[in-house]
Amino acid sequence: MAIRERFRNGKSEGWVVYYRDGTGTRRNKIFRKKREAQTYLAETVIAVRGGIHTPESTSITVAQAAELWLERGRTEKLEQSTLRQYAGHVGLHIIPNLGSTKLARLTVPMVEAFKDKLLRETSRPMARKVLTSLKSILRDALRRGLVAQNAALGVKVETKKRARAKLAVGRDIPSKEEITAIFEAARGRWRPLIITAALTGLRASELRGLCWDSVDFERRVIHVRQRADLWRTLGAPKSAAGDREVPMSRTVVNVLREWKLACPPGELNLAFPTGAGTVESHANICNRGWYPAQIDAGVTYEGGAKYGLHGLRHFYASWAIEQGFSPKRVQALFGHSSIQMTFDVYGHLFPSLEDDHAKFDAAETVLLETASKWHPNGP
Repeated sequence: MAIRERFRNGKSEGWVVYYRDGTGTRRNKIFRKKREAQTYLAETVIAVRGGIHTPESTSITVAQAAELWLERGRTEKLEQSTLRQYAGHVGLHIIPNLGSTKLARLTVPMVEAFKDKLLRETSRPMARKVLTSLKSILRDALRRGLVAQNAALGVKVETKKRARAKLAVGRDIPSKEEITAIFEAARGRWRPLIITAALTGLRASELRGLCWDSVDFERRVIHVRQRADLWRTLGAPKSAAGDREVPMSRTVVNVLREWKLACPPGELNLAFPTGAGTVESHANICNRGWYPAQIDAGVTYEGGAKYGLHGLRHFYASWAIEQGFSPKRVQALFGHSSIQMTFDVYGHLFPSLEDDHAKFDAAETVLLETASKWHPNGP
């Protein structure tokens, strides 16, 4: 590795850095100033030795890497909703800001600046999602051998815990009184769906994809084996943890037995289909079933339905926790991929096993007994 000054017609054209990359290929790069060349050479020596150097001449741009990443997603047949979200991150945020940058020139400070701009122009959750997509793009490029390091790996959008309000009964979670009123107000094919959602905690997509073959009346369990996406396409559960068994209470068993006799038939053998036996849409469940049932039951806020459909899943969590189920069991029932996810959302609902008053009372007694024996001039 060396630095040499380049001349043409007796005049200096700059300084050239000569080096060999990790594969032994001879490379060179020209700089206007000697100091710039010296800095590049020093950084390159360290990068080549550490196996994290990618020559700019062979590097693709962030935009090209993003397209390769999206194409991998299409090949792996990710859900349409997921691909659409990723494409939005790429087209609206990543390409306009970093698209023309070569992967070899992408640095941590550049990614940090990109993160700061996202936080100024979008919400914190959106900034976090876009940054996650950028990390995945670079991770994919790393696997392909197109870049030697992931410059975005250590960049994070910190969670503002103060801004994240805890779920509360009566505001985010229907109370038991509200749920029973909604059960009574629900009509037709929406009643068994709402009762099942509230007393099993299944996701809306899992209810829409539930087939009768997965309802085991003898063992009183529902096997969650598939879900329906926004385009009504049936597929595997959201994660490996989503493939699970959920127990049915006597009420759910009786309601589903009765509903099965009236359920519209169809090739998919769905438990909650449309009138034609096909996959029901999320919007129809909300607009024709869930919201009207709340309004009829008087469970409203500012004249409209008080809770979103996910409120039924929140109710099941609070109900299960109240019955004494452990955090690990709640995680399994919900199909959460980690116990941390369960604690992040519902941790505050679990009762404390510590008797705070008793402990402080006991400690206070010892403290006061010690104080009564103490004398400034000794015993």
